[in-house]
Amino acid sequence: MGFFGELIMVISQAINLIFTIYIYIIVARAIISWVNPDPYNPIVRFLHSATDPLLNKIRRVVPLQFGGIDFSPILLLFGIFFLQRIVMLLLSRLAYGL
Repeated sequence: MGFFGELIMVISQAINLIFTIYIYIIVARAIISWVNPDPYNPIVRFLHSATDPLLNKIRRVVPLQFGGIDFSPILLLFGIFFLQRIVMLLLSRLAYGL
């Protein structure tokens, strides 16, 4: 594996870290939804602004609320895990192919 292969591996690890941080943000958003958080808290506002665009798209396409419980974060997590796996696989194959 040459210089470009190593560069692609570094980029893939950075992308993997971004996916992982976003997963933690989604989990934190789901956990704070169990309590009544202050909507003016900067952390709560950040979590909502970081996750609401994707969650709202999922909620429009597939309504996943049963008995007052919203399952759209779970679907988003599955989608991100799937996308993360595919991106990492493609980038590692590209890195070892160079």
